[in-house]
Amino acid sequence: MSGNRRKAFLVSIALVSGALLMTACQDSDKAADTGAAQGSSSATASGDAATPSGAPAAGGGQGTGKGSGAAGKASGAAGRGSEEGGGSGADTGNGKREPVGQRCGANDISWNTRSETQAGGYILISAKAKPGITCVLPAALPTVAFGSDGTEAGPAEQAVGEQITLSGTTTAYAGVNPKSTDGDGGKELDSIIVAVGDDDADPVSLKVGTITVDKPVVTNWHTSATDAVPFG
Repeated sequence: MSGNRRKAFLVSIALVSGALLMTACQDSDKAADTGAAQGSSSATASGDAATPSGAPAAGGGQGTGKGSGAAGKASGAAGRGSEEGGGSGADTGNGKREPVGQRCGANDISWNTRSETQAGGYILISAKAKPGITCVLPAALPTVAFGSDGTEAGPAEQAVGEQITLSGTTTAYAGVNPKSTDGDGGKELDSIIVAVGDDDADPVSLKVGTITVDKPVVTNWHTSATDAVPFG
């Protein structure tokens, strides 16, 4: 898991670097075009100064140029306003758009774990947004791994849950059964690694006490701790 996450993180860095380089090139081209336009404007102004005042042609040309410039600025401002007003959002189907929240990363969350005895014993993970943060847990399993080999927990539920928006006191819960097999097999561990999906670049390590791990399973995120019991 850590290898895939590192590759995804490096690819993200490469994409961001490429975007910055492209932006820098575009800014250089814009600067060159602006300089040329200013030089042309200065030359025109100098030529107009030599024209006798009151000449109709010169006055008409200046008025048209200024009007076009103002219209261009107004058009640009309208375009920016449209982009800012539109923003990113989800189509509600009635012609309106609702903002889409930022996806949670592990470092946006205050984590807690506790051992429970129900269903043969499991680990209850609780997640709450840090102060001032509002983010969305996707409708997918949390990524929970064990040990240096990164053994991942499989699904404890057949259906995928719903996304949960974390903000303020809202808490999400997931239950982890570290050993879903019978018998005495497994490896002894004392911590788990948790991330919000496989592409989360900042997973956290959580202490859970000594546990035996063998084919672990994890539930979806739930807003009620009683719904996060990993039966079966």
